Amino acid sequence: MSETGPVEELLAANRSYVEGHPPAGPAEPSRALAVVTCMDARIDVFAALGLSLGEAHVIRNAGGRMTDDVARSLALSSHVLGVRTVVLMQHTGCGLAGVTDVELRALTGSSIGFLPIGDHGAALSDDIDRMAGIAWLNRIELVAGLLYDVESGAVTELTRWSRP
Repeated sequence: MSETGPVEELLAANRSYVEGHPPAGPAEPSRALAVVTCMDARIDVFAALGLSLGEAHVIRNAGGRMTDDVARSLALSSHVLGVRTVVLMQHTGCGLAGVTDVELRALTGSSIGFLPIGDHGAALSDDIDRMAGIAWLNRIELVAGLLYDVESGAVTELTRWSRP
């Protein structure tokens, strides 16, 4: 007897997807763009930003924060695949907003830093400063810090940095 669960549903959906799958294009994003955003399931990055498949790298993590792993991905995006513009997009109603590392460590039992968000503008500015300070991300020319409203779908630019 075959059990139907979430993985089986995904595999069945993939079988349908394969039938109409277009040929793969180049690995380089055509807009020379990377978007770093939250893993929140309510964010449809492509629809919210008017992007199509192949136009941007999308890097997701909790809070859409500038972490070491995001830096690793952006190093490859910029040096190997031609990315020159990065969008950091946080969102309203984020689980990292309004909490502290102490609270999140108690809740999860982990001792890692969760990069909680007290203020989106400040967090985006901090993340842009961190990115700008990484010497090996020198091919990135422009970074915009955006806030996505999960209720309305509206995106607001809160900060911007460009390489002098």
